[in-house]
Amino acid sequence: MTEHIKVVKPSGVLDASTSQDFREEVIKTLDSKPKMVLVDLKEITFMDSSGLGALVLAFKTLRASDTKLVLCSINEQVKILFELTGMDKVFEIFSNQDEFNQSVLSQIS
Repeated sequence: MTEHIKVVKPSGVLDASTSQDFREEVIKTLDSKPKMVLVDLKEITFMDSSGLGALVLAFKTLRASDTKLVLCSINEQVKILFELTGMDKVFEIFSNQDEFNQSVLSQIS
């Protein structure tokens, strides 16, 4: 990744007990003033509405700092949660980091 892109890789469960730590981790990426933050959800096994809320708050916080938040590698359970809530229309979601890299590299070229 370039210095303009930061990657956050949460793991396990993203729910009420872990969402605050996740949000803090994402917001901490702003210290290096990235243009984009990629949240790789490959290691997330379960997400509930609190986890989704943490993502939305992180999205809003980053957007206020002119930083884009994108997601990749969501599992089927998380995908269904996003579709049911309409969040799949809000977030830019890539299948995996390779697809993200190809998309970003094509924009740079």
